[in-house]
Amino acid sequence: MDALSDRLGYAFRDASLLENALTHSSYANERTGLRSNERLEFLGDAVLGFVAARTLYRMFPAMPEGEMTRLRAELVCETSLHAAAVSLGLRRYIRLGRNEECNGGRDRVSIQADCVEAIIAAIYLDGGIEPAERFILAHVLQDLRPGAHRARSDYKTVLQELLQRDGGTAPSYRIVGESGPDHNKTFTARVALHDGAWAEGEGKSKKEAEQAAARNALKRLGADV
Repeated sequence: MDALSDRLGYAFRDASLLENALTHSSYANERTGLRSNERLEFLGDAVLGFVAARTLYRMFPAMPEGEMTRLRAELVCETSLHAAAVSLGLRRYIRLGRNEECNGGRDRVSIQADCVEAIIAAIYLDGGIEPAERFILAHVLQDLRPGAHRARSDYKTVLQELLQRDGGTAPSYRIVGESGPDHNKTFTARVALHDGAWAEGEGKSKKEAEQAAARNALKRLGADV
């Protein structure tokens, strides 16, 4: 925990909050009296959304509400949270149950992303909004700088334009999997490209999963995303 705290840039007064943030439901279900990180994840999502909204409001005073809404969703999506988890090396610290471990849960994008949200909540509960905001700005919104913003089409639109520009057909999407409880589902979408090629992505909604699949498809095609 000390090594991870150094990576996070925050020293917890109550280390149990960090341990809770790293506890997946599969681990908690195997042990009596242990709580999973799902409640922290719920709170962390709200704190992240608030910090992202306030940052955009301050940084781009002329940006209209609709554009701020779109950019906030892009900044705090599962892909961004997973990137933060990878850069922090969270994979090795997550506490998983035996079955989840054996089924590759440690490498699941959604599990790693959820841990980042739970850590945000843990920092908020332990030290307040200021250290939580510093963590978010350093690890989730680190690429957001004044003057660096440029409007971007959604990934599905970019992918469709790219394929049709080259004489191909529009990509097709379908939901190929879903997991988690009803209040916190994770969807997996697959996009078919051409010649049997495809790409997948995960998200908290079907639309978000399709956007993640389109982004991964663009990466596969060598596009700058």
